[in-house]
Amino acid sequence: MNKPITATENQETGDAKRGKNRDSLLVKAALRFPNSKEEGEVRVRNISSGGLMAEAPLRAPRGEPVEVKLRNIGWVSGKVAWIAESRFGIAF
Repeated sequence: MNKPITATENQETGDAKRGKNRDSLLVKAALRFPNSKEEGEVRVRNISSGGLMAEAPLRAPRGEPVEVKLRNIGWVSGKVAWIAESRFGIAF
């Protein structure tokens, strides 16, 4: 019989699935869709070595290739990982 999962264990499992530590921040960045040549501005809310969460009124399907221009780094390629209202995740 399996033991029940406690809230702490569940959180640790979720953190392991999500990957690396995130840095919370609020910076503007350029976002472009290489397939359509569309470009716009987003607000990056948090970032890790595996991806970021951004906020913007842009809509894109999950899996859509994107490029984000991060200050002091340059253009970084990724894919839309999830979308929720005006926020979305990009996996590098």
